[in-house]
Amino acid sequence: MGAVRKKSLRHQFAAHSMHSVHDSRKTTEAARKANAARFEAQVDPDGVLDPKERARRAAHAERAYMLRLAYKSAKVRAERKGATDG
Repeated sequence: MGAVRKKSLRHQFAAHSMHSVHDSRKTTEAARKANAARFEAQVDPDGVLDPKERARRAAHAERAYMLRLAYKSAKVRAERKGATDG
């Protein structure tokens, strides 16, 4: 088993152990709030939008960000696969 796979399994084990003991909504609350504030500030830096509109736009900005990450990840995986095929 490769070192990367062992590390991944250790991380998964630790995460599942932690979530079996603690409420995951509580443990991630600060991070979720900070993430929401980041995207809200991005779409409404002056704070002039209606809160519902700001939240709607922030949700789209977050989705776009996550899709961009997924695209980059897929691209890297495809490049790695191409490098091992040749």
